[in-house]
Amino acid sequence: MSYFLKNFFQGLLIIGPIGLTVFVIWYIVTSIDNIIPSISKEAPGIVFISILLGTALLGYLGNKFVVGRFFVDAIDRLLEKTPGIKHIYSPTKDVMSSFVGDTKKFNDPVWVKTNENPEIWRIGFLTQKEMSDVDKHNYVAVYLPHSYAISGWVIVTEEKNIKPVVGMTAASAMKFAVSGGVAGFHSDDNIFKAPE
Repeated sequence: MSYFLKNFFQGLLIIGPIGLTVFVIWYIVTSIDNIIPSISKEAPGIVFISILLGTALLGYLGNKFVVGRFFVDAIDRLLEKTPGIKHIYSPTKDVMSSFVGDTKKFNDPVWVKTNENPEIWRIGFLTQKEMSDVDKHNYVAVYLPHSYAISGWVIVTEEKNIKPVVGMTAASAMKFAVSGGVAGFHSDDNIFKAPE
């Protein structure tokens, strides 16, 4: 019986991540596709593909042509000044630009001492190197991502409590933090291996 359970759980470890990935992708595709249900019933997937292509085209036009950049900047200024909407638009834009694009913010991984005794260090990303504008001289802001989530929290700590991460790219550091430390530092291998 234990041999059967061992094989069952091994199979579950194979099927689980694949099944969840397929489910999430399917959910996203069908949710976007159902924005216009009449078209999605006739040609499933066409709305999703149209939105992907339209978004890519908008990004291309907005970055490569002066007229496109002018319209994008005009819409951006309008949304950032519109009462009510600016409280949704501006933070969303800031968060998205932190992860993608030319202005990525999470590119400076650091170790942060979060406890003195016992000494505990967490991995994070330096987001503000200077906090003197808010009367916090010699302090920095560090973003600490949560494991297995897209959320995190920001701490303000003295500069002496941080050390640069050596030997790890920003992407590897984010992967390490988000995976709860299970992802390896330099490869796609996991540090933790289940006992045989």
